[in-house]
Amino acid sequence: MPELPEVETVTRTLRQLVVGKTIERVSVRLPRIIQKPEEPEQFADALRGQTIEAIERRGKFIRFLMSELVLVSHLRMEGRYGVYAADEPIELHTHVVFHFADGTELRYRDVRQFGTMHLFLPGQELVSPPLRKLGLEPLGGEFTLEAFKRTIGERPTKIKPLLLNQEYVAGLGNIYVDEALHGAGLHPERQASSLTAADLARLHESIVTTLQSAVDAGGSSIKSYVNGQGEMGMFQQQLNVYGRKAEPCHTCGEPVVKTVLAGRGTHFCPRCQPPGPRQRKQD
Repeated sequence: MPELPEVETVTRTLRQLVVGKTIERVSVRLPRIIQKPEEPEQFADALRGQTIEAIERRGKFIRFLMSELVLVSHLRMEGRYGVYAADEPIELHTHVVFHFADGTELRYRDVRQFGTMHLFLPGQELVSPPLRKLGLEPLGGEFTLEAFKRTIGERPTKIKPLLLNQEYVAGLGNIYVDEALHGAGLHPERQASSLTAADLARLHESIVTTLQSAVDAGGSSIKSYVNGQGEMGMFQQQLNVYGRKAEPCHTCGEPVVKTVLAGRGTHFCPRCQPPGPRQRKQD
């Protein structure tokens, strides 16, 4: 699933390609992609004549801010956007097509068919599902160390599942949680309540640094991710632990370990990320 850096990259690319374009009509080829309104015909009718004025990201969601409406899109596992000339053949698994007045088209393609689109009046999207319960935006001004401590500290939960919970920090997924925890020198099974002020400060800094580096590299092309122009991200070349089971840690040379935590494949270095005090008592 695309995480914050991949969605941010797609958002920036689409901002360059479609802001200012006016929708002439919309073709919905797979109705279940449209979650709100319930009827795809209402979705298409509402968007006719709307101009895309801005595109923003919230967590792993893309917000298309239009003349009178806001479209909230989630790519889920393998959703992709691409801009094409109207006369170019439509690829298999293309489920929604936005036909622009200038003869170009924004096409949404999704092999797994898990993506979603919601349509709202401006402002309603922030107080309604799916955005309503999203937590801190880790690359936003609200993501201060104090806010992070209030959100994460003292919770009797293992730190990795806690960071994956979008209600606490929005946009983090499996890849970047593993990378951020490695950068902070924290074991993924440490209890959040066992983290010291210094631990939380390192983790806060590592989250920001990891995500910003990934955004700068265009995201990670794990599996099938590409941006809105079909280009691959390159951050996978900088990964320290994710996907590197049994390979030497770049920091200390110890083989990277892969385990399963909360149903997710989890990578860490046993030397750089030692178990915390609570785990030692349990062992």
